[in-house]
Amino acid sequence: MRTRFLSVILIVAAVAAVAAPAAEAVEERPILTAAAARKMIDACIAMAEAEGWLMHIAVTDNHGNLKAYHRMDDAQFLSQDVALGKARSSAVSPRSTLQWGEMAFAGGAPSAAAFVPGIIYFEGGLPIMTAGGYHVGGIGVSGDTGANDAICAQAGIDAAAADLQ
Repeated sequence: MRTRFLSVILIVAAVAAVAAPAAEAVEERPILTAAAARKMIDACIAMAEAEGWLMHIAVTDNHGNLKAYHRMDDAQFLSQDVALGKARSSAVSPRSTLQWGEMAFAGGAPSAAAFVPGIIYFEGGLPIMTAGGYHVGGIGVSGDTGANDAICAQAGIDAAAADLQ
């Protein structure tokens, strides 16, 4: 009886080994690291302090999940949601918020892009791309003019360039 039981176990194990699906290849892709996100925040803070701007800075991965966030002392509270919205808008599609605005209101009338839920059209949101062109996230800065917000966001991306290989 014992021998028969062991034989059945060995047969089941052999069949399971043969029938097991081949291991699928694991996709490797670059991601936005916490270290890179922190470098972006630090560079934005440095630029904003040098210029006298009071900013909210948000960095998200390419799914719109928050990776890093900073509110500078005395930055207007309203800018918090705007910065987060800018980062998410540029995280879910590799476009700047300025580009989204240009698409949404080209020719003065709203186009289909104006009705995409959750997209912010104020300048200051930029997609985060690797050197190889892979979209890994978005950065949103708010608190000054749209142009200055975008300059600050670009300084953040530039500071993390080595991490975005």
